[in-house]
Amino acid sequence: MPGPSGQQPGRVPYGRGGGRPGVDDDVPLAPREGGEAALGRAVPQQLGRARRRPVPAAMEDRHVPVPGQGLFRDGPSDEFRSTENQQSHASTLHADGRFGERRTLSAESPSAEPGGASGRGPLGRVGYGREAPMEFAEPMRRPGREVAVVGAGVAGTSVFLHLIQALGRLRDRPVRAVTLVDPHPVGWGLAFGDSDTLLLCNSAAEVNSLLADRPADFVGYLRGRGWAGDPRDCVPRARMAEYCHDRYAEARAAATALGVEVRHARATAESVGTAGDGRRLLRLSTGRELPADDVVLCTGVHRPRVPAGFAEFTRHPRYLDGPYPAARLRREVRPDSRVLVLGTRQSAVDAALLLCRDGHRATMTSPSGRLPAVRVSLGAPAGDLPPVRAVAALDPADPLLAERLTRRVVEAVRLLDDRPLRRQTSRATDPVRRLREETALVEAGACAWSGVVMAVMEAAIALGPGLTAERRAGLLARFDWFTARYVTAMTVVNARRLLAHFATGALALAGSYPHTVAFADGAWRVSWPGSGAPDRFDHVVNATGFELPVLHHSPDGRTLHLTGPPEGATAVDRLEADLRVRQWPGAPPEPVWVAGVGTHPRVPFSNHLRNVVRQARQVAHDVADAGRGVREPPTGAPHP
Repeated sequence: MPGPSGQQPGRVPYGRGGGRPGVDDDVPLAPREGGEAALGRAVPQQLGRARRRPVPAAMEDRHVPVPGQGLFRDGPSDEFRSTENQQSHASTLHADGRFGERRTLSAESPSAEPGGASGRGPLGRVGYGREAPMEFAEPMRRPGREVAVVGAGVAGTSVFLHLIQALGRLRDRPVRAVTLVDPHPVGWGLAFGDSDTLLLCNSAAEVNSLLADRPADFVGYLRGRGWAGDPRDCVPRARMAEYCHDRYAEARAAATALGVEVRHARATAESVGTAGDGRRLLRLSTGRELPADDVVLCTGVHRPRVPAGFAEFTRHPRYLDGPYPAARLRREVRPDSRVLVLGTRQSAVDAALLLCRDGHRATMTSPSGRLPAVRVSLGAPAGDLPPVRAVAALDPADPLLAERLTRRVVEAVRLLDDRPLRRQTSRATDPVRRLREETALVEAGACAWSGVVMAVMEAAIALGPGLTAERRAGLLARFDWFTARYVTAMTVVNARRLLAHFATGALALAGSYPHTVAFADGAWRVSWPGSGAPDRFDHVVNATGFELPVLHHSPDGRTLHLTGPPEGATAVDRLEADLRVRQWPGAPPEPVWVAGVGTHPRVPFSNHLRNVVRQARQVAHDVADAGRGVREPPTGAPHP
């Protein structure tokens, strides 16, 4: 498709290659025999059929609340009303470790009104309050271990919930205090902490539970607040943040009943050091040090990628390093602007939708120019899929592993639908036409491939630990075409929105990536390969995703750096099955665990929420066991 200056698609001098899971940018894709074209001929047609999973009828934008249903706040954006100490929203910890709610709201109660004492509106919406500054002075320590959970997003909240559950099942209390370290309110981090209801979760509500043993918990939570959608729908991300914060408040009340102190340090953890007594000391951005016996790192992603050609402009006032939070786009992009959006994947889709809704004209660009595929959502596997289950038993050293993986995936799709894959996808070369055709396929129920994606991801996660780092990276690069379009496919709701903006001319897709970039006379001047006069833009929004977090050991091995490693630091590039940090392979484990995106050295698709929640359960149980002396963590040893 021609770009804004009429140029044809082309490669650029500084195009990027070698995408990684968890990074949202688009990269040039080299043609491979094992690519999309191979799917249609990988296995014969004569395969057993399974019962098809119905695809819902075309969905409207019913996820966006009607007036009066949005989040509400009083005062500045970082001052939220809190439910953590509500008299009317109590919780109990059942004998089996489950959390339950005990509500006493009535029509006469002021907390039942919007803006009442509880901060809860008629649909159970919650605002969140600024917590008092935390003090670390402790004149007397009670028996028991102190646990620090770094990061209070989905992973950190899930670890906390599972830890309180585990402690509730024990007669003794091996943990006396838990501190969550995060500058944001619990649940309101980068991934889900945006109140703009245009921003949707990419995964279905049915797979977004924080509790590994209660997979329907999120759907039940939504139902209790008046939601009537399909479990496979994608809901606004703010609903997920509310869910995290409410479940945290319930677990915090349960922890108090158990005699476990819970605190929230509103700061960023920069490093984890070792004290003279072997305990850990977390250095915080406030300059304070927080002591802990056990540390769980759930830091997520924070550092935006720097797109090729824009390294010298990252501090420019007309350059935004990311599309989140949405309020920043509204605040910093001048009205009626022409905006260049760097990227064409999920973050770029969000940026384009936000900008076009607010009256701007946006142009998306990436080296490949490809948009994600379209599906209803990233939902639970559509039934039992024996071909995918067999992936975990494949030989990691098999030189034909990639071909065998491809065959298993195609077999699984054909169990769900006997239509050839070429009839379930579009091969249009024009990205907008392809988007339109794939949207129509979803609406016609001809998109069975989406029913196997999560099963394939989880099979790859199970297979991953048996692969060397080099082999794992090679396979991910080999299947980048699958990851880039199908694993990270967009919901059909967003596809319809994009098509509407393309139709009005508010949105365009460049046919190539910028060849040269400059800022002069109050505007960006962008030249395209083979084009003439440069195009002018008022703003540039980087929507290429975020760098994966990397931990580093200091040269003396006594400090684990979470941000800004010093010269000579050694990256932690390996994790064992226990997800504990070690100074070198075979070294004793430190009392530091990792959960979530930070497990990427071991786990492909490390941001896959269902697996993150399973990791959280594993880590929480291990921490509880460590406190009982079952797995007492050693303090480490010097490198030989």
